[in-house]
Amino acid sequence: MRAGSLPGPWKRGLVLAALALLLGMLMLLHTKIPNRIGGLGSLVETFLPWFGLFIPVLLAGALWRRSASAVAALLLPVTVWLNLFGGLLSDKSHSGSDLTVASHNVGADNPDPAGTARDLAASGADVLALEELAQQARGTYETELAKAYPYHTVQGTVGLWSKLPLSHTQPVDIKQDVGPLADTKPADVKMAYNRALRTTVATDHGALAVYVAHLGSVRVNPRAGFWTDSRDRNARALGAAIAAERNERVVLLGDLNGTTDDRALADITSQLHSAQDAAGDAFGFTWPARFPVARIDQILVRGVKPESSWSLPATGSDHLPVAAGISW
Repeated sequence: MRAGSLPGPWKRGLVLAALALLLGMLMLLHTKIPNRIGGLGSLVETFLPWFGLFIPVLLAGALWRRSASAVAALLLPVTVWLNLFGGLLSDKSHSGSDLTVASHNVGADNPDPAGTARDLAASGADVLALEELAQQARGTYETELAKAYPYHTVQGTVGLWSKLPLSHTQPVDIKQDVGPLADTKPADVKMAYNRALRTTVATDHGALAVYVAHLGSVRVNPRAGFWTDSRDRNARALGAAIAAERNERVVLLGDLNGTTDDRALADITSQLHSAQDAAGDAFGFTWPARFPVARIDQILVRGVKPESSWSLPATGSDHLPVAAGISW
């Protein structure tokens, strides 16, 4: 074929252009992806920021093909991704806060609970929430954290340690289900049933309602697809409890097994906003600890202002701890 007969730049790379448009539409219309088909909508929303990695791949292909149409089509996914996540690329933290809160799924099979407790105490958090507390490790955490935190409560597998007095503490029924796809732990790890609590922390600025929760796990299963039934029921129940909360100032600490982009958490995220989104630096992924790809450990607030939000160094758990500074 003679050089003059080659397709022009607008006719080359049409497949790449189509893929770029498809990528942009996928991110733009992610809320329209149905969940009834193997939880596909929640699966896409869990890893939604990572879809941006396809952009440089498609751009490299467009440049290699010298395709003007593919480069132009990439404007759609670039614009959509920046609209969704561009605000997370800058550091929005501010110095100073009235209270520091932290949360950590310590891991039921954590090989070093004593070291984890010491690391968390060294963080300086005023209020510390722990999730996935195994019964055999509870005493270790209570002993190691006693000096730094004179007040604490444990309800089932979740607990709260505080430098400030606690009152009106009670478990929160989030209707955790036990079934063929429920949480699976090593045979020698004993887990209690309750996975959420509510308490009041007495601060210099008044009462602060604090919730600690560990929602049900999700599973990728050949029969069920992205199985989230237990977590979704937990999220609805927790959302109802928060809706009934009379205190204007609320903090939710916990492993929600989902990102704030996931529609399944809408009953919660419609009432509370993310400290990481408001005052964090970048995405703050927390799981898995060795190579975090999703932020499923959350600090959500209402009636107080997040000043900063960050992840703490890894412990013996497969989750990273998270912390936030809040003010009135």
